[in-house]
Amino acid sequence: MRARVRPRLAAEVFHDLAAAEALWRALEADPAVLATPYQRFDWVAAFARTAPGADLRIVVLRDAAGRPRVLLPLVVAREGGATVARVVGAKHANYHMPLFASREAAAMPPEDLAEALHRFGREAGIDVFALSHQPRFWDGAANPLHHRAEPAPSDGYGLILGPDPDATLKRVFSSDARKKLRAKERKLVEAFGPVACRRAETPEETEAFLAAFYAQKAARFAAMGLADPYADPAVRDFLARAASPAGGSVLEVTALVATETSRIFAVFAGAVDAQRYSGMFTAFDADPAVSRSSPGDILLHHLIGDQTARGRRTFDLGVGEARYKSSICDETIELGEVALPVTLRGQVFALRTVAAARLKRRIKRDPRLMALVTRLRRRRAAAE
Repeated sequence: MRARVRPRLAAEVFHDLAAAEALWRALEADPAVLATPYQRFDWVAAFARTAPGADLRIVVLRDAAGRPRVLLPLVVAREGGATVARVVGAKHANYHMPLFASREAAAMPPEDLAEALHRFGREAGIDVFALSHQPRFWDGAANPLHHRAEPAPSDGYGLILGPDPDATLKRVFSSDARKKLRAKERKLVEAFGPVACRRAETPEETEAFLAAFYAQKAARFAAMGLADPYADPAVRDFLARAASPAGGSVLEVTALVATETSRIFAVFAGAVDAQRYSGMFTAFDADPAVSRSSPGDILLHHLIGDQTARGRRTFDLGVGEARYKSSICDETIELGEVALPVTLRGQVFALRTVAAARLKRRIKRDPRLMALVTRLRRRRAAAE
């Protein structure tokens, strides 16, 4: 008996955002869509417009009936002698999963998706797809791109929000933790006057909150001996666009502020869609008079309550290990590094990518190795 041949997925490729916008927004608006906030049209557009020379390839995979099943926004560039396709967003996107038209579309055999990308890559002159930060599951659905992925150096951390803000906060923070946070907030108020958790709703607030974040984060990176990625004007332009109503407000910026002086004690920002808040960055004032009150923890407590009250179902704190993440999150978002080679040159690049991911994961999971790397970074920064 002859084996049944599954129909192939056909690739349609757009080279600019405007050409793909109508289709993209229609997929986003469908309640059946399965996607992260980082593959929303406005988020990708804000990022891409700060790199006007980038070689964009928005790949739409259609089934035999012509229905769009997968949308994958890629940027193609030369790296290490190979032509490499990556998901738009670089390290500023916590998750690089494709946009799937539905859960049914995401349930396709992983081999079908890999074969369709391989065929497109061959036609487009791509050597390898380097697709980092692929969630193993998203909103309970398996991600076919995670099939045979190399475990990422770090995972993500998430939290399911409930319908009631008070009940959610009581579940997330123990009674002892809530008591300590109230005491710390009282001390902050005693020292600096009334404080409030405010979401930026005007251009002036957005500018002020982001400026405070840049200053606070720069001090933190300097103390750690690390280069500051937020010093790049292109990155700042991207964040300003993403947070503005003109850019779709796909980035929400919230701050803990002294209401009488407008001093900003902590900042938290996240990529958003209708259902999820996904933390992108945070920082706090390192002045001992402020930091002893844990302003970042106070802000996070208020933020979780606010997001719950606004009807979002899930909240995550992005990729990377941190005490505050593990203490409140009830979900580990397993991530994988995916390298799909198309050519022999791509196979060599993929082997290097996998080796680098394994080394980085080993370092991050070994406290002694991580401490050694941290000391070396600080010595290098001091020498420079």
